Amino acid sequence: MVKIWDILVRVFHWSLVASFAIAWVTADEWQDLHEWAGYAAGALIAFRLVWGLVGTHFARFAQFVRAPWHIAAYLRDIVNGREARYLGHNPAGGLMILALIFSMAALCLTGWLYTTDVFWGEEWVEETHEALANVLLALVGVHVLGVLIASYRHDENLVRAMITGKKRPPQAADIVD
Repeated sequence: MVKIWDILVRVFHWSLVASFAIAWVTADEWQDLHEWAGYAAGALIAFRLVWGLVGTHFARFAQFVRAPWHIAAYLRDIVNGREARYLGHNPAGGLMILALIFSMAALCLTGWLYTTDVFWGEEWVEETHEALANVLLALVGVHVLGVLIASYRHDENLVRAMITGKKRPPQAADIVD
């Protein structure tokens, strides 16, 4: 096994999962807990933005953010059942990370705005916040589906890899960069 994701990436990932789940469950019942979960998510996103610039190799955005044409080609390869295995995040996974980070950042921003004097009670802020939460939930579903498909297609447990940080060593056809 080879180490791919450092402890900070893994703690970030699972902490963000927990903060979003807590915020989702407490949205209409426990406002204080909901807000604290939102603040935690916002802090986690701020951390990940920094770690994406200065972190370990596989944590850096430069390692997994790909050009649109590259992502499109990879998605075509998935449909055709011939996508390459990437040691780090594949192009679709990289796009999903960006979508999740930006959606979560927007969700945190609208949640915070709703607590300010200027935007308190503004219906459009609340509706935008709720819409973003639903978009994020859909993205999470697509993310989980992608993880399951990639795990199956490459005979690799990606959930375990995000817990241990380790994946099987690259083979000749795998993309390592």
